[in-house]
Amino acid sequence: MTHRPLDEPARIVRPHPVEPLWNQPPDPAQVDPAVLSALLHRHGWQRRGGAPGRYGRWTPPGPGGSGTSLLVPETRAFPDSEDLLGEALLALSRSGSPSARDVLVGLAVPSDEIRWWRDVPTGPVDAAPWAVEDQLRTAARQMLLAGALATRARVGYYGARHRRPAAAALENVLVGAAPGGRRLTAFVPVGTGRPLAVRLHEALYAAREAIDYQRATGGMDAFDAAVEAGVSHELTEALVALVRGSEGARIAVEWAPGAGVPEGCATQAEPVEFSPGDLPALREAGARYLRAEPSVPVRITGTVVRLRRSGPRGEGTVRLRVIAGAEVPHVRMTLDEEAYRIAGHAHLVGLPVRVHGRLESRGGFRRLVAASGVTPVQVDEAERDRLMKSLQENLDFFEEACGGE
Repeated sequence: MTHRPLDEPARIVRPHPVEPLWNQPPDPAQVDPAVLSALLHRHGWQRRGGAPGRYGRWTPPGPGGSGTSLLVPETRAFPDSEDLLGEALLALSRSGSPSARDVLVGLAVPSDEIRWWRDVPTGPVDAAPWAVEDQLRTAARQMLLAGALATRARVGYYGARHRRPAAAALENVLVGAAPGGRRLTAFVPVGTGRPLAVRLHEALYAAREAIDYQRATGGMDAFDAAVEAGVSHELTEALVALVRGSEGARIAVEWAPGAGVPEGCATQAEPVEFSPGDLPALREAGARYLRAEPSVPVRITGTVVRLRRSGPRGEGTVRLRVIAGAEVPHVRMTLDEEAYRIAGHAHLVGLPVRVHGRLESRGGFRRLVAASGVTPVQVDEAERDRLMKSLQENLDFFEEACGGE
């Protein structure tokens, strides 16, 4: 276990842009009445009358909603429109309904909403075991990551490739779980995450069509074509994790009302459904993607972060932190004695190296095979100083690893 030194300042955590906003009423002047009405309808509120063309009366979902209502203007054309908006927003911020929070989140940061439902047995008082809710969250995150990966490239298997930028794309995604562990909603900000939502929307429909084709004909060809829509080993694994242990699952993507519908997407698409009967096709497709993805020729520039060999002579294993040339954070490779010596000396003087080889798909594209042409690369002084500082912190290890040469 490691501990932070007492004199070291705590790391500043960047707040999510919606955190200080959702639990206080938005400025009525910044709220479009049509967007508010659309969000209320999306989250289960019922319109129960009101003056046509002027305002609507909305009540929250559930049996206890009949005693509470909001008056929401349909336009800003009337003198009391802003007052009604202000009263409705204040009532939402004070409401204990989970749907009220979801509406406020959608107003604070315009977001596309991705929803998951799992049909699982319930426990006492509609509760679910911890593992059930954890499985839903894990599968949902895997699915979002698969969608983010598909915005970077269209391949059947990513492994370690593109992981860092894909994970970074999820930083501004908010998640809201419903009681019972059977439903989950992700709010994907339009400004930064719409490509993710669009790609996942298309990939889910392509996966459904490929499964139907496989179950009808026994052929896997449709899964090959589905790669262009964003289907991958990672997506099939996420779907397996979502459906396994349930009686079925559904996923729906709903577009932010204020941002419009993306080109080529349906305004109101039905949820995509998956059942336990789809699991054999999904598992077979995932294995097929894993086998079919070829190794990739690359020229990588990176810094040596680990050196190891069994004796003072002969070949050894080197680990590089990748700077350029491949969308992976680190690679391992086996070098002959001369190339290993060059890599060790380059690190000792604070220089990265450049090397040619093939990024092997087995192991997740983390290993470089047939490595050759190891050459030190010149860098600017600031980067060299940083590398030398890293060396000084690990000098004993590198002297031992280099065999005293």
